[in-house]
Amino acid sequence: MIGKDAVGRIIARPFIGTVGKFIRTTNRKDYSLAPPAPTILDFCLNAGIETYAIGKVNDLFNYQGIKYQLKTKSNMEGVDKIIEVSRKVQNSLIFTNLVDFDVYYGHRNDPPGFHQALKEVDARLPEILDGLDETDCLIFTADHGNDPTDISTDHTREYIPLLFYRKNAPGKNLGIRKTFSDVAQTAAHFFKLNNNLKGTSFLNEW
Repeated sequence: MIGKDAVGRIIARPFIGTVGKFIRTTNRKDYSLAPPAPTILDFCLNAGIETYAIGKVNDLFNYQGIKYQLKTKSNMEGVDKIIEVSRKVQNSLIFTNLVDFDVYYGHRNDPPGFHQALKEVDARLPEILDGLDETDCLIFTADHGNDPTDISTDHTREYIPLLFYRKNAPGKNLGIRKTFSDVAQTAAHFFKLNNNLKGTSFLNEW
């Protein structure tokens, strides 16, 4: 699936169970194309900023621009890795994907499960924030919609959340952004990287 037949990513996803009661396992394998142009990960790594990819981020970027690859099999394991890494490194980009929302609840049309997963991550936010100081920033967002109440099991098109945190900074509504690329441009601005990435930084929008 390359050349004229190229697709961004093929996922080999094993299941266990019986007909009508199949359950996804965590032993997936992704086959991805390399990004067509440098990403924020490349710009960081080339500037000497260490990049940590937690969860399936490695597969999404075909391991490009990533120095440290930390595989996880659940949201809570992903949160554990965020806390562990953020408390021991400096001048680094930590990029995490909490996959359970998508795999087990969004695609499976499971609103109660989605709700419980949100509560579990929310309960651990204080642990994440405790590991940050005035030199850090934290961005929470999603790569796409995945409404568990939708009639299909596909990605959905609602707006995604965008939360930006810096210690002791006042809260501000960042509004509806024009492009998801604003997140990468904000990271580039934070690390003072010259770049040709698209998007507009919201680093100083207060």
